[in-house]
Amino acid sequence: MVACAWTLRTIQWLHGFTLVPDLWDSPGEEQNLPTLSVIVPARNEEKSIEACLRSLAGSTGLKLEVIAVDDRSTDQTGSLMDRVAGDRMQVVHIDALPDGWMGKTHAMAAGAAKAKGKWLLFTDGDLIFHPRALELAVQYAERENADHVILYPTMMFESFGERMMLSYLHAMSIWGMRPWKVSDPRAKRDYIGIGAFNLVRRSAYDSVGGWEALRMEVLEDLRMGFTIKRAGFSQHAVFGRDLIRIRWAEGAFGVVNNMTKNLFAIFRFRLVLAIAVSCGVFALCLIPFLMVGLGTTFIWPVGVMLAVLGVLYARYHRLGLPNAFFVLTFPVGAALFLFAMVRSVAATLGRQGVVWRGTFYPLAALRRHAGPLR
Repeated sequence: MVACAWTLRTIQWLHGFTLVPDLWDSPGEEQNLPTLSVIVPARNEEKSIEACLRSLAGSTGLKLEVIAVDDRSTDQTGSLMDRVAGDRMQVVHIDALPDGWMGKTHAMAAGAAKAKGKWLLFTDGDLIFHPRALELAVQYAERENADHVILYPTMMFESFGERMMLSYLHAMSIWGMRPWKVSDPRAKRDYIGIGAFNLVRRSAYDSVGGWEALRMEVLEDLRMGFTIKRAGFSQHAVFGRDLIRIRWAEGAFGVVNNMTKNLFAIFRFRLVLAIAVSCGVFALCLIPFLMVGLGTTFIWPVGVMLAVLGVLYARYHRLGLPNAFFVLTFPVGAALFLFAMVRSVAATLGRQGVVWRGTFYPLAALRRHAGPLR
């Protein structure tokens, strides 16, 4: 049953995958593109912020303003921003966080308040941008009359553990997201948001209340996508290998640490739902391998499952993920994912809140502001 479930879902996903536009395939027409405002919030990002801002400054093909927001950094992030600032870039320094706000949502709201562009791009301070990334994205958005465009980042890896965990997470994403459906206004349950690249039409951003409406949201990027889709605006997901690049975490446990903040929040801090999903992951990802030890009867369906996963991994390889060899690490990735889930739930309930980037956010306030799951 598990092998059949993976096979059917993968077939559906592989077909849908071909329907997601690739910005590199976009026609290179000349356009007088509107101004784009890029808001880059950062807290203690001294290792990456300068390279990120310089790559943005090297963007071509459109009118651009960059608003770098230093969110209470205690390292050299703010001074590095000031050093890079120029004609197309201004820096906003935030010294205190008002009550009732997450740090990142407040920083993005502060940046958006100063933006003058028709389009707003909310991104992170640890990305590297291809010179044509912004031009191609805005060109696509204008041509398709979109209100919200998500560009998938290309992952950069420096360790075996990162390759293993990110490959596993992408494989599991076929159960939760259908990126080819987000542009369908009838598919209300299909929405998307990615912190690395949230391109939003200014009028749509203002219409849904901006970040103020999500001021205590842990998953602010995903929930902005939810809010925009539910409001009836046009949402699109696109690919474009190497247009934006990011190293999301350092090592396997760096991935686990990042998920510790997010996993329980995905389920809106509902313990029963988190337990149910964990049981489902255990059944889909680990039980088949455990049952192989019970006899040869179970070897062939597990072989089918691995073959299907290998095809899935190979398809993701075209987007810059590791090759199909990493399918052999799938059970280890699953075990670490479940560990991250337990850790996320235990840490949040134990502290009665979430600690992120040195700031504590009470669980009661997070639950009070958490919107519906779907």
